[in-house]
Amino acid sequence: MTQPDSESNAPQAGVGAAQHYRALEGLYRSAPINDKFHSTLAIEDEGRSIIRFTVDESCYHAAGAAHGTIYFKMLDDAAFYAANTLVTDRFLLTTSFNMHFSKPVKIGDVTARGRWVSGRRRVLVAESRLLDAEGEEIGRGTGTFMRSRIPLSNLDGYGPVEQ
Repeated sequence: MTQPDSESNAPQAGVGAAQHYRALEGLYRSAPINDKFHSTLAIEDEGRSIIRFTVDESCYHAAGAAHGTIYFKMLDDAAFYAANTLVTDRFLLTTSFNMHFSKPVKIGDVTARGRWVSGRRRVLVAESRLLDAEGEEIGRGTGTFMRSRIPLSNLDGYGPVEQ
């Protein structure tokens, strides 16, 4: 992975980066929308995120499989958090997102893997993949994210992690 440029506000490897990643994980947990889903976010490295979630009947459309909204949410979140690992000062906003569904999913554990692709200043691009419990791809997406005027430090969920 390339090194951040001086205007990127990306954390350098080490303690600062790890603190930023834990704070982003806290931000994910604090979002009220995430109370509706059984999901967890993990960030282990710059430009990468993993969301693990469980699909159950509460996520179904009328034909008995997961509704596309859950695909979108997890694909968008995984790509968003992968991109936001490179930005320590501002909350990112999704400006566009393209998705492809390749397989329906009913009940089970699903993993969304996000990966930063390009951009570091104002606009960032990231992609994500959904994998079912067997590791088979069930969807993928690519998003464009823009720096907002919202400081991360002003958001209740983003802050020091309690030990």
